[in-house]
Amino acid sequence: MEDQVYELWPELNWIQDEDLRNKTAKTWELALERSVLNPDDLKRIPFTLLCGPDLKVTFMDHKSSVVHIARDAGQKINDMYHGELTCNMDVLIAGAILADVGKLLEYVLDENGNAVQGTYGKYLRHPFSGVSLAEEAGVPAEVCHIIATHAGEGNMVKRTTEAYIVHHADFMTFLPFKERLIV
Repeated sequence: MEDQVYELWPELNWIQDEDLRNKTAKTWELALERSVLNPDDLKRIPFTLLCGPDLKVTFMDHKSSVVHIARDAGQKINDMYHGELTCNMDVLIAGAILADVGKLLEYVLDENGNAVQGTYGKYLRHPFSGVSLAEEAGVPAEVCHIIATHAGEGNMVKRTTEAYIVHHADFMTFLPFKERLIV
């Protein structure tokens, strides 16, 4: 299973802290073991259920883009803010990789192989199930904070710099699909 996780997430190798890298990978292993979805499903299902099954941007397309955008933003902050605003790159990358891991428990496949929200997902959205998986794998609180606050649920708490970056990377690549005008 570890090989499948690293095939999905070559960006895991950007995490310098070996322990954090292993715990981040373990979280994905747990999610894949408990999900009806497999790595191939993640490369074909739409990244959001809100835009319908015909959306061409896949779960992994979106997730990879969020990780890349977050990493680039974190590097710019570290390069340009003279140490007055800093970003822990390992925490940022791990949090970006794990932000939507809970969706593997939230989604099921219908009779046509389309991703739909399952019963579990109706009661527990992915920020909650994602934190649960991450805590089980021993992921530290500062990364769990990113998982917990990356979506709308995070609007009720104070976010870290890393959590703001992941939140904005996620929403800047989601809201244009959800809110785009049909002309």
